[in-house]
Amino acid sequence: MYINKAKKIVLKIGSSNVVDSRGKLKEKWLKSLVKDIEKLRKNGKEFVIVSSGAIALGQNYSKIKKKRLKIEMSQALASIGQIHLTNTYRKIFEKRKIKIGQILISPDDTEQRRRAINVKRTFENLFKLGAIPIVNENDTTATTEIKYGDNDRLAARVAQIISANILINFSDVDGLYESSENKKVVKEVKNINDEIYSFVENKKNSYGSGGMGTKLDAAKICMNSGCYMAIANGKHINPLDKLVKTNICTWFLPKVSSLDARKKWIVSSIGSNGKIYIDNGASKALRNGKSLLPAGITKVEGKFLKGENILIVDESGKDCARGITSFSSEEINKVKGLKSDQIENILGYSSKSEIIHRDDMVKL
Repeated sequence: MYINKAKKIVLKIGSSNVVDSRGKLKEKWLKSLVKDIEKLRKNGKEFVIVSSGAIALGQNYSKIKKKRLKIEMSQALASIGQIHLTNTYRKIFEKRKIKIGQILISPDDTEQRRRAINVKRTFENLFKLGAIPIVNENDTTATTEIKYGDNDRLAARVAQIISANILINFSDVDGLYESSENKKVVKEVKNINDEIYSFVENKKNSYGSGGMGTKLDAAKICMNSGCYMAIANGKHINPLDKLVKTNICTWFLPKVSSLDARKKWIVSSIGSNGKIYIDNGASKALRNGKSLLPAGITKVEGKFLKGENILIVDESGKDCARGITSFSSEEINKVKGLKSDQIENILGYSSKSEIIHRDDMVKL
């Protein structure tokens, strides 16, 4: 069972799981899910929850029953509902002495690499604090994302950014069915092709913005990121525990390992915006899997900002690595050749010690 081996798990919770047909929060269901999470956290697993339901809760609180709303009204309702949603999570987790943190994400936060790195660091620090991140799209400022967007793809992007092992996509069905007549669940998918798409019925519930099609889009992202994804029925009480025990779901298997996916992400997705030249000592450190520190940098070429893709060049002039820089070219020029503990004194503010972290670097 993939869940038993996973260290980092993203849970995507659909509106139909969180909110009932009257638009009221399913507190009993949420309490049972939190109990499941607490149980698995004792085995060292880390969780992120990507939760829908803010607009639906905002509608219920504001006594607005319309199913079709103008975007600006959806934004206002999301603002109201998000408070109720997050506060409910806080109260339920707090009873089990678990901290949470709220992260609202817009498309730019995941599609622009520099911002994606900042998001990743926020997740990492929440994990260090022992907190569970509760994520939603920033519906209050989004425009077409409310109308066309969904949390399926958002959850997959989050899983990609934090290098999650598994994304569990809770829905109101047991998985991907071969047909609506026999309700036979496809157990595993290794390749999303025309046959898989032929199984999709474009049906949505009253509140959800996605469907099975968007879940397949999410599965593609995960499969190309070295992450397993499951589509499972989240309507049961203790849904996570039930999934672990029964394995009733559809599993989408990654095409590449997590490491290979990361290489593809860094090497192929972004063009190089500059070069950093390093000495032999730094070259040896990189070959041994270390991060790039300022002490080994001899020269910077080009102008670039924090979060951009940079080539690392050794003393012989060969490209030895490529990575996402945590500093701008201007900052690196100021601290190159210095020890990490001198960075704050030179720049005048606290910053990271690594110019390029090993997790954001690929050796060539």
